[in-house]
Formats: sequence, structure tokens, C-alpha cells
Amino acid sequence: MLWMIPMSAAGFFHQCAVENKIAVLVGDFLLLQGLLMSVKTQQYRMLEIISRAVKDMAEGELLQMEKARRLDIREDIYHDIIRQKTASLIAAACSAGAASTAPDEATIEKMWLFGEKTGMAFQIRDDLFDFGSDNVGKPLGIDIKEKKMTLPLIYTLANCDRQTRRHILNIVKNESHKTERVAEVIRIVQQGGGIEYSREAMYRYRQEAFDLLATAPESPARQALHDLLVFVTERKQ
Repeated sequence: MLWMIPMSAAGFFHQCAVENKIAVLVGDFLLLQGLLMSVKTQQYRMLEIISRAVKDMAEGELLQMEKARRLDIREDIYHDIIRQKTASLIAAACSAGAASTAPDEATIEKMWLFGEKTGMAFQIRDDLFDFGSDNVGKPLGIDIKEKKMTLPLIYTLANCDRQTRRHILNIVKNESHKTERVAEVIRIVQQGGGIEYSREAMYRYRQEAFDLLATAPESPARQALHDLLVFVTERKQ
């Protein structure tokens, strides 16, 4: 019966790959439906907002793929990547909500910025999960295994000695498939201040979003956005 174990594992991973492809296709279908609806109802401002987000996400994904090969990403590039890949989607949702209620360009742009700041904080929180010890619903160190350069790792690489930097990069490049080596990188990041630095960056983005929200009149909608912002930065998974 032992021969069935690798077959079962292969079947499991094949099923996951199929489900991922289906999820991507369904997402593409829903996006196109939204674009078509915007055209049919002549909601051209809405169409512009969605198209802007799609463009940003594609550019962010390409930038991340390029940097993953070279592993030379700077902190400013990291912020550009997450702004485009993640924050632009949340920014578009917030901006589109404003555009659907009033043609006030100042409010629409302010809500884009609020969503962008919220998305940046959300992504940094997600990156921090990779270096923690809690069960958060995804494998620990998965970003390292996929050679994704996130803020805790970028900070550590920029502030450690040359020997440690070479050691970390060698693991990421050549040994990221080894669980014990990934755990070693996680320990170095934890001890090197990468967690604290990234958490401070997350809270800066959150405060900037709070400041934008404070300019809006008090309402249930404002309170809901406030609660959303607290949730994305304090969530446990």
C-alpha cells in the first residue's frame, strides 16, 4: 500500500493547481463582467478607476518577478510593488464606492489614497505573518521559499554585516526548499530588528489612512472604514 502515498500526494497537488487555475479564471471573468457593465451603463469614471487598478497590478506583478530573479530589491522598490500589486485593488474599491455616489473628484481621489494606505498596511501585515510563530493559515516562510523579498527581509539585509548578508542570500537563492534553512533566515530576521521595523512601517501607513478618514464627516460609513483599517492591521490570519 506504500506505493499509494506518493500517488495521493501527486493527486493532491494536481487538484490544488487545477483549483488555482479555476479561481484565476473566475476572477478574470468577474472583472470583465464589471468592465462590461461599466461600459453598458456609461459609467466611464468607474471604468477608468478599475482599468487603473488592473494596470497597476500587472505592472507590480512584473516588477516583483523581475526582482525575485535578482534579489537586489531596495525598500523603495518594495513599497512600489505592494502599492501596485495589493494596494491598488483596495484603492480602486474605495474610490469606486465614492464615484458611485457623487461625481466629486476630490472625494474620489481621497478615497483612492485611503484605500492605497490601507492596502499598504494590509500587505505589510501579511508579510509579517511569514516570520511569526502563530498558526495563521499559511506555511511559515512561504515567501522565502518563493524568493519573495518582503520588508522584514529587505531591512535585515540592508542592516546586517556582509557575511550575514551573503549567508542569507545564498539560502534564499539555493536552499529555500529546505525547511531548516528557511527557519534559520527567519531567526536572523527576528533577531535583526526586521519585525519591529516592518510593524512600525505598517502603523505609519495606518495613521496616514486614519488622517485621511478624519477629514470626512462622521457617519456609519466612516466608522465602517475605520473598523476595516483596524482589522487589517490587527488581524491574526
